[in-house]
Amino acid sequence: MPIERPNFVPDQPVDPHDADPELFGIVDRELERQNTTLQLIASENFASRAVIAATGSVLTNKYSEGYPGKRYYGGNAIVDEVEDLARRRVCDLFGATHANVQPHSGANANLAAYLAVLEAGDTVLGMRLDQGGHLTHGSPVNISGRFYNFVSYGVTESDERLDYEQLAELAEQHRPKLIVAGATAYPRVIEPAPIRAIADSVGALFMFDAAHVAGLIAGGAHPNPVGVADIVTFTTHKTLRGPRGGCILTNDADLAKAIDKAVFPGLQGGPLEHVIAAKAVAFREAAQPEFRQYAAQIVTNARALASALGAEGFRIVSGGTDNHLMLVDLRPFDADLTGKLAQEALDRSGITLNKNTVPNDPRSPFVTSGLRIGTPAVTTAGMGEAEMVVIAGLIARVLRHPEDTHESAAVRDEVAVLCSKFTPYP
Repeated sequence: MPIERPNFVPDQPVDPHDADPELFGIVDRELERQNTTLQLIASENFASRAVIAATGSVLTNKYSEGYPGKRYYGGNAIVDEVEDLARRRVCDLFGATHANVQPHSGANANLAAYLAVLEAGDTVLGMRLDQGGHLTHGSPVNISGRFYNFVSYGVTESDERLDYEQLAELAEQHRPKLIVAGATAYPRVIEPAPIRAIADSVGALFMFDAAHVAGLIAGGAHPNPVGVADIVTFTTHKTLRGPRGGCILTNDADLAKAIDKAVFPGLQGGPLEHVIAAKAVAFREAAQPEFRQYAAQIVTNARALASALGAEGFRIVSGGTDNHLMLVDLRPFDADLTGKLAQEALDRSGITLNKNTVPNDPRSPFVTSGLRIGTPAVTTAGMGEAEMVVIAGLIARVLRHPEDTHESAAVRDEVAVLCSKFTPYP
């Protein structure tokens, strides 16, 4: 009598909705949310179907601790090809000689870089979190701030741009082992060359965290720090439009060895080869001519949206933007309106963004006086400058009466109509 095979055997085609209707019903609702509401979070984007397919591929089944040609398990010959392809493509894209594509996130990439070149207690310069920096640039609540002696630099009070003079003074005073550049909420270009000169003047290494602007760099819209900085880290999502993950680049052979050891076995175990495959897809997409047009349009849209918001009465931090995001100071628009209240009111209206501190913000990071707004996702969806003006008007309508549920519902309907013309996943 033949043995009946159970229904979870892999070769049996199963509609995932039939296999787990509860979970995939939730996924369907998230798909609907992304298709019908405005995604203005600066660190989010819409990955291509090819990226999503690679992320959901059978490569998820393979354990591959180590690196191509030096694995701790058998059966990795094909996976080695995948990882080598990703490394080759990203090196070609950014002009690097060595890449580690295994970090699970940008935070892991940064921590691996620190582990490669620092000892506990070493002094590092990094950008202040409340003026645009990232948690991993020395925040006391993060492992970076707990394990290393971070000294923070920020922006000028006059024009709210990176204070290179302060950075140079702090470097001379503290003689750091490493200077970290890069930001998570800074709307201007960060020039790598002046920071390289400061690092050289005190004998420090220079690391550029390009997490937010990696796609702008790949698309030629921002200066490339590879070859200027000793180490470049970045995330593969955000403006690069790939899967969620991280990457580390260097042109120094000794640093390359130290970085690889820091990622594995120093920090992570088995790499996510399905995600690495998706990174390879994203690197190929970013190498196409149309990606340069996309990167330029992100910046054009951000400037159009910032200008339109300014016309609605909002104050734009630093007076504008050179990249994919803007910081909006809500106080001149409404002194009592907090970032938290604004985010919640806009979320109810189908406009997704995030509260954010502004330089010298008197409110806590949980409340804030500002918003961070980004254009990567709406640009991917096909929107242009005209739509940015419409979006600014919708934001202003909601925030003039943030407790008005009728206005919120009306705006949500208008958002849905707008998004129906620019649906990322039809």
